Amino acid sequence: MDKFVHIKVRFAIMNKAINIVLWALIISVFSLQAQQENENLVKYTADFNFREGVFINFEQVRQNNPIPKSSIVTSIAYDDPDFFDRILENKKIFYFNDLGIKEEIAVKNIWGYSRNGVLYISLNDGYHRITIVGSICHFVANLTTYSPGYTSPYYYPYYGYNNFYNPYGLTPGSYASTEMRQYIMDFKTGRILEYSVESVEVLLMADPELHDEFTGLRKKKKKQLKFLYIRKFNERNPLYFPIN
Repeated sequence: MDKFVHIKVRFAIMNKAINIVLWALIISVFSLQAQQENENLVKYTADFNFREGVFINFEQVRQNNPIPKSSIVTSIAYDDPDFFDRILENKKIFYFNDLGIKEEIAVKNIWGYSRNGVLYISLNDGYHRITIVGSICHFVANLTTYSPGYTSPYYYPYYGYNNFYNPYGLTPGSYASTEMRQYIMDFKTGRILEYSVESVEVLLMADPELHDEFTGLRKKKKKQLKFLYIRKFNERNPLYFPIN
């Protein structure tokens, strides 16, 4: 009986030792993998430059891997300072992919582009510079709204709608106005939200401690400190990009 107990104890000790070794191996493998991943990433700072080119989708932005200017099929000189403005005036862009196959994409489906290391995002029928880049981005964009009450001097009701000359693309009884609006973007998903207390609260949820701190403020303080908490969030949750 004592011999059986002794064998059982030795087996338990060996089993425990094996488990310790296995866990040590697993931890070292994951640590090595994390170290290798970190070595292939670079932290975003104010000195970081996005690669110049056109971003078809947001995943290309996250990977900092746009279609380079040299791959775009165009007669416009690549060193033309208005290169992007000119190619984006077209309905489509033709380019060669990584396999050397010619492809095309509608300009309306393009996420944006990078010029001189700076990101420009497509929104509201225009391209706008992202001035604050981080896990939460901030930028300003024009928004055109249409309101009732406009009557064109070129509209002749006696002759019907077929004879309506509309130089501004407006319908009778409406007018257009353009205003500047602020937006924020979640760099994890590419989701764009209006710059408001409610939107900031939503994005801060990714950092529970900071979120609780913000939601505990008075309403007036929340409005005043929105930008401060975005900066805090970005400092606590930095962006990393692959080293290309």
